Amino acid sequence: MKIAIIGGGAAGFFAAINIMKMEPSASVTIYEASPRPLAKVAVSGGGRCNLTNTFEDVKSYASLYPRGDKVMSRALKMFDHEETFDWFETNGVALTIQDDGCVFPYSQDSQEIIDTFLRLADELAIDIKMSHKVSSIAQEGDGFKLTFTSDQQPCELIDAVVVTTGGSPQREGLDMLSSLPISIVEPVPSLFTFNIPNSPITEFMGAVVEHATVGLRGSRFKASGALLITHWGVSGPAILKLSSYAARFLEQREYCGTLYINWVGDNVEANIHSVLNRIIEENSQKLVTSVRPYDMPSRLWSHLLDRAEISQERRWAELGRKGLNRIVSTLMADEYQIKGKSHFKEEFVTCGGVSLDSINPITLECRECKNLYFAGEVLDIDAITGGFNLQAAWSTGYVVADALANKICSKKSLA
Repeated sequence: MKIAIIGGGAAGFFAAINIMKMEPSASVTIYEASPRPLAKVAVSGGGRCNLTNTFEDVKSYASLYPRGDKVMSRALKMFDHEETFDWFETNGVALTIQDDGCVFPYSQDSQEIIDTFLRLADELAIDIKMSHKVSSIAQEGDGFKLTFTSDQQPCELIDAVVVTTGGSPQREGLDMLSSLPISIVEPVPSLFTFNIPNSPITEFMGAVVEHATVGLRGSRFKASGALLITHWGVSGPAILKLSSYAARFLEQREYCGTLYINWVGDNVEANIHSVLNRIIEENSQKLVTSVRPYDMPSRLWSHLLDRAEISQERRWAELGRKGLNRIVSTLMADEYQIKGKSHFKEEFVTCGGVSLDSINPITLECRECKNLYFAGEVLDIDAITGGFNLQAAWSTGYVVADALANKICSKKSLA
């Protein structure tokens, strides 16, 4: 069987390699539009490549995959994070686990992953054609005809196609599928930071609060984790999670809205009052600026006191009930106006893509067009940060490889 993998990224290489490992009689070619394969892998995890996660303390897949959690639940049963760990170590990549559960190559270098994929592709005789951008995929009987944007690249007839082109920031990036019976969910950005222009908070760029909870007024979207103040607004895991959960909500509002921040995480009002009252008892004659609750960064604590309209020359014993209540209110529900977004480093994740209604969730084959498969972020599947997006690439790529290997084996047995 002649198989075309459209897209030389994480899901594409993983699918191709596993197809050939499972069924060496297959003929697999990877077609990549750019002159460089695995470009997104190169910048993943800040150039260290966050391969997966330990999935510890995960309450539900929906908390990790705002879109596609049910498909991912099936895919992870076939190829999960532990099998990912074993796969890479078996293929020569030593791994290490961070305290936050993120898994990286021990070398801390994404190039090791790229080199491993290219080595395996070479050993398995996988053909890689760079600078081959597919302009259309058309059905030809039970197979397909691939047409390329360059007139110098002739059309090719293929038995099966696996589309792994990744997330497309624009609908036009999926135009190659226009002649096929595929539903597309309009793509919009996910995993981005928030711009908060003309706010004094940006003066404290670099300050980090390890346990914050953030949300959007007028919605039920909220997220918890570390929060980083930047020169343009706010970032960090809490913000990135929130942007993922609320990707469409924010896009519909042109990335404007009211962000609320609970600077002390999920602490309830009674607990915060208790902490502050203890400070008053033990430090009554000290200035409010000199004793910071929850190890708050000093500059940020001064800013929050200003937000609560508390003089920095005031002593803890002089707060009174109203002053104490203003501090509690500021700690629990500090508000800022979002006006726009910024990309998270060089990584780009999209919400949307090929509708999961068009796909058999067991094999990831198109329901209406046999021998056409999809894997990775081209599907309407995306995750929060922490290695979960790459795990989706590995799991869905493996599912497709298994489905195609089984199909080839069945055809051989009938021959």
